[in-house]
Amino acid sequence: MTATLAPPPRSKPKAVKRLRSFVRRWWHQLTSMRTALLLLLALALAAIPGSTFPQRSISATDVAGYFDEHPDLAPALDRLWAFDVYTSPWFSAIYLLLMVSLVGCIIPRLGVHWKALRAKVPDAPKRMSILPYHRVLDTEANQSMARAVLKQRRWRTTVREAEDGTVTFAAEKGHLRETGNLLFHTSIIFMLVGVAVGSLMSWYGNRILSEDKAYCNNLQQYDEYGLGAWVDETSLPRFCLTLNAFDAEFTNGGPTAYDADVAYETSDEEGDYALEVNHPLNIDGTNVFLIGHGYTAVVTYTDRYGQTQTLHQEFLAMDTAMNSEGAFKFPDVNYNPETGAVDEDAEVGFDAILVPTYDDTTAMLLGTEPELNNPVLALTAYTGDLGLADGQPESVYAVNETQIASGNLEQVNDEVEVIGVGDAMALPDGSTLTFDGVEQYAVLQVRHDPGGPIVLAGAILLLGGLLPALAVRRRRFWIRWNPDGTVETAGLNRNDYDGLDEECDELTAAIAPGSEPPPASESDDSIGSKQ
Repeated sequence: MTATLAPPPRSKPKAVKRLRSFVRRWWHQLTSMRTALLLLLALALAAIPGSTFPQRSISATDVAGYFDEHPDLAPALDRLWAFDVYTSPWFSAIYLLLMVSLVGCIIPRLGVHWKALRAKVPDAPKRMSILPYHRVLDTEANQSMARAVLKQRRWRTTVREAEDGTVTFAAEKGHLRETGNLLFHTSIIFMLVGVAVGSLMSWYGNRILSEDKAYCNNLQQYDEYGLGAWVDETSLPRFCLTLNAFDAEFTNGGPTAYDADVAYETSDEEGDYALEVNHPLNIDGTNVFLIGHGYTAVVTYTDRYGQTQTLHQEFLAMDTAMNSEGAFKFPDVNYNPETGAVDEDAEVGFDAILVPTYDDTTAMLLGTEPELNNPVLALTAYTGDLGLADGQPESVYAVNETQIASGNLEQVNDEVEVIGVGDAMALPDGSTLTFDGVEQYAVLQVRHDPGGPIVLAGAILLLGGLLPALAVRRRRFWIRWNPDGTVETAGLNRNDYDGLDEECDELTAAIAPGSEPPPASESDDSIGSKQ
């Protein structure tokens, strides 16, 4: 019979080898610590446009205003995702590359660190005199005492016995430094994941709520809101909130305490809660925060036909003294009950400033105290077309300036008129605006941020890792009992550590009480500068 020879193994195509080599080379480059630092710097630089230009996720109104102010530049910036920086492809690419780089850098180091923790401490060189610290003891050192001292001071120790009778204790300390480094870099991953989860799954809504008013948790009832990329209105929990009472305390012209008594109702429960700053109400995993307060002016407008409208209008504070600005708009007025006709060009609006504490003994309009001691309204009246029917969004805290500039609104009074509570401002057509009083409102923020706990865990890991990474030093210490009866000690620092000699002297004195080892003479072949 003739033997059949097996065919030679087929070599892999050169193209596959080149591809593997290319991938391996770029993977090592991507997972290096230098690349991670460069990507972290790139991420910080990429976030600059997000703080320079208005973002749609924060305020679409500001973005629309930027388009109005820069009609030529804004479209070009929009094509570069300047108004959606944190969801842009280029920002996401840097973000993902940084996470991959950190994970690829940390996982191999974890394996190396785990092996180092389980490995035996390396033995000392045969000539211990070449180490930066070296002493020859003039008294006998007890091995049991040496073992006890090293264990008490938490040195990881390996004992070696040679055939010639030499006994060496090899001790090591400072692995917590590398543990701290790994925790520090892991904390960055936690923070990146937390920020990503928060960006995708978090949402918030701001609401100004006056006393004895209520609202329910849906987007139409928020003054301002923002939704994550993976959140829509159906994701919001269902609840309603009522502000029963609000109280603000002031000391030396500044607020010291906000207290809001609220009632909440969900599909499963209802109850009352004392809402305070930094003490949010939690409803179905959503936190309701009290973040501010302001004043609501109550006025009654009586048109020339005697018909009245009462309006509760919130005002926005302009300064710390709570001098606030707002507007009253009455589009549905001047209806003649006899003829049934409505003068569509006789709408009425008032620009107003609410002064909580007015001092009529001075020429200054604005007050210096935020408390309601002598509230007044400073009014400027307009008649004409308020522009409410043109379909364009506008501020509820000011009369439309475009309508004023175009002449569709005409100013009635030449000078600002100041009225107090109970007083009325009379218009030339016989209509009046009466100042009925002032109420308080609370500024509430409803927020759900699932990424917050992840970021908090990352911050704790960062602090827990940074301290040992900065404070702990890696060092080694050896004790050798030679066959001739001499005992040597030696030490080596693995990092910059100025206290090596002092620590080794202290260990030597504890192991061999009464010994006074002379300082070692410096040797030309010392490896201290090489380690």
